[in-house]
Amino acid sequence: MARAIWSGAISFGLVNIPVKLYSAVKRQTVRFHQLDSSDHSRIQQKRVNSSTGEEVPYEQLVKGYELSPDRYVVITPEELETVEPEKTRTIDIEAFVELEQIDPIYYDHPYYLAPGPGATKAYGLLLRALEDTDRVGIARVVIRSKEALVAIRAHENVLTMETMLFGDEVVAPSELGELPDPKDVKAAKKEVDMARQLIESLSTDFDPDAFRDTYRDRVLEMIEAKSDGQEIQMPETPEAPAEVPDLMAALEASIAGAKRQGGQRKKDSASTKGASSPKASSNGSKQSASKPKPKPKPKRKTAAKK
Repeated sequence: MARAIWSGAISFGLVNIPVKLYSAVKRQTVRFHQLDSSDHSRIQQKRVNSSTGEEVPYEQLVKGYELSPDRYVVITPEELETVEPEKTRTIDIEAFVELEQIDPIYYDHPYYLAPGPGATKAYGLLLRALEDTDRVGIARVVIRSKEALVAIRAHENVLTMETMLFGDEVVAPSELGELPDPKDVKAAKKEVDMARQLIESLSTDFDPDAFRDTYRDRVLEMIEAKSDGQEIQMPETPEAPAEVPDLMAALEASIAGAKRQGGQRKKDSASTKGASSPKASSNGSKQSASKPKPKPKPKRKTAAKK
């Protein structure tokens, strides 16, 4: 069972709702350790003085902000405490905005908010109000001595809280310097129509479970194979894809391929619905889903297919 990582209250107007905070993300990254290749012993990271080469004990470390190369301003923990945000246990909602007004680029990390003791009714009230108005609460909260801008919204019958980036933390596209001039980006109407047709042919409902981290899956398979003593075969270097000089030809080929994939998906879906998994018959034996269904005998039922 998930454990709460913070507890406090949502505050807006004169309403105060006790809540508990849970992370909504469980990273599935494959982690490796650094080892010595000679005996596979773990490597330790040490803090070393760059001038003397000697290891520095933890209690001797201080924080320094670099003004210029090798010139620092040293800040003590006590000095940092003078500018830290006030440590409160309140998520202060400052405004409510329409969900569609928030560009997803500003979202950072998702959390769940669960009602605290005695807050079920007030929690449900805010949840229902956000659902009905399609609004998001923009708030500030201090977690681990750091102030965060957050968005509180209703999602699948629970309140979620997403930490957000501040406006000056998002890089503006104009700063990239490699984007073409909009005047130079020209596309014929026929090309746009073909692109729209391709997009429509690939459009479907979003199902997050349909997408997996295939690289992580392959890494875990490789680890399991090596642990079983199998030798890993090095794949050949794939050839670079050929350039397609004709944009219309590429669009037409893509649309044709998308139609074939769509037809295949329908066939696979139909065969999945029509096929049944083996089920035990009345005499205890198993009936294969790939074989034709036997005709029912009088006063005896056979396993029905889905």
